[in-house]
Amino acid sequence: MFETERKDLVEILKKKGIRNEQVLKAFMRVQRHLFVPDIMKQHAYADVALPIGMGQTISQPYTVAYMTEALNPQPGQKIMEIGTGSGYQAAILNELGARVFTIERHHDLHNSAVKIFDKLNLKIAARCSDGTLGWQEFAPYDGIVVTAGGPSVPENLKKQLAVEGKLVIPVGDKKVQTLHIITKISDEQFKTREVPYFAFVPLIGKEGWREK
Repeated sequence: MFETERKDLVEILKKKGIRNEQVLKAFMRVQRHLFVPDIMKQHAYADVALPIGMGQTISQPYTVAYMTEALNPQPGQKIMEIGTGSGYQAAILNELGARVFTIERHHDLHNSAVKIFDKLNLKIAARCSDGTLGWQEFAPYDGIVVTAGGPSVPENLKKQLAVEGKLVIPVGDKKVQTLHIITKISDEQFKTREVPYFAFVPLIGKEGWREK
């Protein structure tokens, strides 16, 4: 189902510069239409963000691909995702062989994603809590990906990143962010590459934007 649409989407990702063959294969295998509301299924493979309720979105496929390629997760690595949302990004990471730990602050979205993970038999650890605080129990992580934009990089996430690990996070105001691709050199030293012009929903939490 939707196989032709997935092939077309992968071609779009290639044209936009995604080169990692494993990432492209994951996009071919993971069925995005299972992660969007029924009313949106006909648009599931368009390269656009789609609403999933609670004021949240399933990110544009190119954005998911870009962040995943920047993170470059390897089989067996521990990856923490902040902002489960629909569960699509977590499913892509799982397809790449990562051990995925994902956090969502909205109970309804968390419960919905867990149901999809169970239905697809995906072994993904999920919890409902403040993602800006991370998940200390399973730290350190080889990679951390944040699917919401914050005003700064949460210190908790930097601490929970393994040395030589990568943290991919949008940082900016509530409308436009710069994607920070951070490599941890040592406990005190980080190297950052910045890519401008991304737009995410706000990262809400103790080390993010405060909820009104």
